[in-house]
Amino acid sequence: MIFGMVCALGAAVCFGTATVLQAIAARSAAATGPGGDVALLWRALRQWRYLAGLALDGLGFVLQILALRSVPIYAVGAALAASLAVTAVVAARLLKVRLSRVEWAAVAVVCAGLALLGLAAGAEGDEEGPAWLKWAMLGAAAGVLLLGAVAGRLPERGRALTLGLGAGLGFGVVEVSVRLIDGFSAGELFPNPATYALLLGGGAAFLLLTSALQRGSVTTATAGLVLGETVAPALIGVVWLGDRTRPGLGWLAIAGFAVAVTGALALSRFGEAPVEAEESAVMPS
Repeated sequence: MIFGMVCALGAAVCFGTATVLQAIAARSAAATGPGGDVALLWRALRQWRYLAGLALDGLGFVLQILALRSVPIYAVGAALAASLAVTAVVAARLLKVRLSRVEWAAVAVVCAGLALLGLAAGAEGDEEGPAWLKWAMLGAAAGVLLLGAVAGRLPERGRALTLGLGAGLGFGVVEVSVRLIDGFSAGELFPNPATYALLLGGGAAFLLLTSALQRGSVTTATAGLVLGETVAPALIGVVWLGDRTRPGLGWLAIAGFAVAVTGALALSRFGEAPVEAEESAVMPS
């Protein structure tokens, strides 16, 4: 149980820090010369900050899988949403971003919510879920792609929210699918629909999130992301996978989850590292 929460918090630290490092590298690449997306990406890949960010993303994903195999989905989802608090703190340090009192309070609220969850969360549920759930996750992953296609025709604000929500649902598919994979041998992975749901859901989520951050409000998109990746997966874990709390502490888990997610929503502008003071943050590699 403790190991799982440590892994979940470690994943949040990795994802939150990676966001800032990649933002610094991307801005430095844009400042060193013109070019299209491919040229900018190539220059970014030559910088240690961008590579360090990618390494942290990879480590965070591994820690996320370990956490999902040992603690309830609702606890992992709330911890991952807390990566916004990490991004805010790291951005304040490295990008010299000024956090308001409300935002510092939101960081404290996220930490308090996670502390409550840590006290109340029980062990990972031991139920396999109904047979149709694996196929439902695969269908949901495909639905995320369709949602992205529909969102592209919406007005800017609605588009950003819908794309962000779709990305969150895609990441939620990943969270649930990890629990539906019994083992990691080839004989267990390839016949399992959850394997393909994980790959499709994760890919679709990254695609929609990238589009959301480029084509609309970061705050709106990230709010949708936080809601999508926390609420639905948590309900699936409780209803079908046997996730529970410690005896008599269900109310505390609900309170901790709500507090952590609310705090994350208050920090939603950090879904992409802010642009304030970027000139002072862009340093040569």
